[in-house]
Amino acid sequence: MGSSILASFLTPPLCSPRLLSETSSLNPSSLFCAKKTLLSSSSFSSISLTLTTKSNFKSKSSSSSMAAVDKSKPDLQIFDTEEQLSVSLAKYTAELSDKFTKERVAFTVVLSGGSLIKSLRKLVESPYLDSIQWAKWHVFWVDERVVPKDHDDSNYKLAYDGFLSKVPIPPGQVYAINDALSAEGAADDYETCLKQLVKTKVVDLLPGSGFPKFDLMLLGMGPDGHVASLFPGHPLVNENQRWVTFIKDSPKPPPERITFTFPVINSSANIAMVVVGANKSGVVGKALGSDTSCDVLPVEMVSPADGATTWFLDKEAASKL
Repeated sequence: MGSSILASFLTPPLCSPRLLSETSSLNPSSLFCAKKTLLSSSSFSSISLTLTTKSNFKSKSSSSSMAAVDKSKPDLQIFDTEEQLSVSLAKYTAELSDKFTKERVAFTVVLSGGSLIKSLRKLVESPYLDSIQWAKWHVFWVDERVVPKDHDDSNYKLAYDGFLSKVPIPPGQVYAINDALSAEGAADDYETCLKQLVKTKVVDLLPGSGFPKFDLMLLGMGPDGHVASLFPGHPLVNENQRWVTFIKDSPKPPPERITFTFPVINSSANIAMVVVGANKSGVVGKALGSDTSCDVLPVEMVSPADGATTWFLDKEAASKL
């Protein structure tokens, strides 16, 4: 990609001054604890579970199945290999892209860091590279490290190197943070940007909530159960007014980050939880098993109010289910 295009990618789109928003007074962790206590192991056993092998793999993702999904329970898809997972994830993402680009002027996609970007690699191959309406994609980050965009710790750089540089999404529709600001300033700026995009109807608003409703949020999970930059035991897991907040004492380096809050995450229309590896199997077992304790991990708080959650797991990550 030419230097001028790269420069455009590295410049965050400018946004208008902050707009006032409605806020919620609900505490995410206490709400989830109450909800989880009501669930029994029999409730979880009714969750749709797909075991796949090389010989019998069949993707469950289709336009009709998406419309009929039970939003009260997550859909579990377990694959023998990460390769099979990435094939299914690409199909799922492409079908959602097709659905939303037919309904709206934009398809709003939120990325995370870590191994997720590698699992998106099939999207840059045939048939998706040519069939997806990339010009309607608007890309955001659920969290970002406050470092320069060319820094190895940057989630933007990870996504650019592995995905964004290989697909024709207009650079002005890729919303990186302003890394010239402090963590607090970058969070404020990103929230202002989101509110302007809601005002211009690029991003939907979840009715009655006052929070943005993204079409698809692609999330990973850390071995400690953190999602975005919302870590176990950290006060930010209970933030219920801000759309975007900041952290200066992240237990995982680098210490300064911005992150979406749980009200924003849980306002999404669709959430894909993509988890690979045996080192995460214990947390997956706790999150999706019959544990009803109120000692909840951040990943257990991912529970969209009016959306659907699909877990994409390889067999190592699912080994303790």
